[in-house]
Amino acid sequence: MNPPDTMTADALGRLTAACRQLELEAEPVRLELLLRYLAQLQRWNRTYNLTAIRDGEQMLVHHLFDSLAAVRPLERALGPQATLMDVGSGGGLPGVVLAAMHPRWNVTCVDAVDKKMAFVRQMSGALSLSNLQARHARVETIEPANCDAVVSRAFASLADFAELAGRHVREGGDLVAMKGKTPEAEIDALHAQGAWQVQRIEPLTVPELDAQRCLVWMRRR
Repeated sequence: MNPPDTMTADALGRLTAACRQLELEAEPVRLELLLRYLAQLQRWNRTYNLTAIRDGEQMLVHHLFDSLAAVRPLERALGPQATLMDVGSGGGLPGVVLAAMHPRWNVTCVDAVDKKMAFVRQMSGALSLSNLQARHARVETIEPANCDAVVSRAFASLADFAELAGRHVREGGDLVAMKGKTPEAEIDALHAQGAWQVQRIEPLTVPELDAQRCLVWMRRR
C-alpha cells in the first residue's frame, strides 16, 4: 500500500515515536490508516465543523495521540477481540482510532449529530474498516448493544454517562471515561446515584502533551 501524499515524514516519525512511547505495536499499515484519517478529519472540518481544533499539528497531538493513549489500557482489559461503543464520538474520537489499531475490535461510534456520523461512515469505507460502524442517534434511544466496553471522550459527566450509556454494557463489562484530571466531584455524584461505581482511575501520559489525562473505569455495583 503506497503512502498517501498527506503522510509527511515528520508526522509519520512523530506518530511512530508516540506509539513506541505508548508501548503500542503499530504496523506500517496501521500508521498509514491513522494519518489518512487525520488528513480527512482536517479536510472535512473546513466544511462540516467536526472539531473545534483546526490546526493539523494540534489535531495530531490533541486528537490522535490523545486517543492512542487509551489503546494499551483497553488492550490489557479487553484482549484481542472485543465489542466496543464510542459514545458522543464526534468525528470518531477515539472510535476510529480504536478500529484502525485493532481490526478484531468491533467498534460502533454513536453521536446525535448526523454530519459527524456521515464522516465516520465515510471513513469506514475509505479506510476499509469493516469493523467500524456509525449510528446517528441519541445513545439512550437505541437498543442495548451488549458491549464489552463503552467509552467516551469529553462526552458528559460520569453520572450522565452511566445513566445514558450504561444500558449498552454487558454484565461484567466496563464503562470507560477519558478525562483530564481526576474528576472528584463527578465521582461523588456517580456514587450517590448508586448504580455504578468507579473501579480504578488509570493515569495516562499523552506524547507531546503537557496536561493531565486519565481513564475512569466503572462497573455496576
